Amino acid sequence: MKAKQLIEENNRKRSLLTKENEEYYGDMLVYIRLTLSLSEQQSEEVLMEMLDHLLEGQEEGKSAREIFGEDPKRYADEIIENLPKEQKREIFPFLLGIVLNLISWMLMIRGAAILVVSQFKSVEDTVYPITGLIVFAVILATILFDISFIFKMVKKTLFTENIRKKRDTIKVAIYVALSMGLVIAVSQFTPEFGPVIHYSWLASMLTGAILWGIVTILKKRYIGFR
Repeated sequence: MKAKQLIEENNRKRSLLTKENEEYYGDMLVYIRLTLSLSEQQSEEVLMEMLDHLLEGQEEGKSAREIFGEDPKRYADEIIENLPKEQKREIFPFLLGIVLNLISWMLMIRGAAILVVSQFKSVEDTVYPITGLIVFAVILATILFDISFIFKMVKKTLFTENIRKKRDTIKVAIYVALSMGLVIAVSQFTPEFGPVIHYSWLASMLTGAILWGIVTILKKRYIGFR
């Protein structure tokens, strides 16, 4: 069974857990899945084995704590240590999928924005490729850093009390706000230089839509894409 099928089956079976067992198992599931360096296939297989074991124990009247122990984080860390790492050829399509998705949406949003605004006033459709690449690189780097930071904070707040979770949520909100401020500043103040091309709203929307369609197809055919 492939990883995507295992995830769907896991979602279905988790509905059979009691509230207490689901919370316990759910924290371990998120903790393991957020360790992106692990093999997704192997991780999902182990998570399914754990879930099946928990369901069997639940039928016998046992709780997740009785089955896996009082320290779910330590148990999850032991599992992570024994799981194989994701191969580089699997990580590359994951990152490529993020980049292509970002480009496709940026192009479609640009096209839609020009179309709407042009109904009220004249809009320049010129593009400075070098400037655009600089801004895009900053946006991409910011998004990747934000994702990494959020994942770390989520892993940090798992297995903890609600008070700490609320405090860490505020930290994430502040970090994301600062990141957005950086992106806006770079977009507004990066000087336009280098060659210039005319790129109409229609060309922008069509290119973005085609790219989005390609990524969508690859998602269905190749599990490495997200």
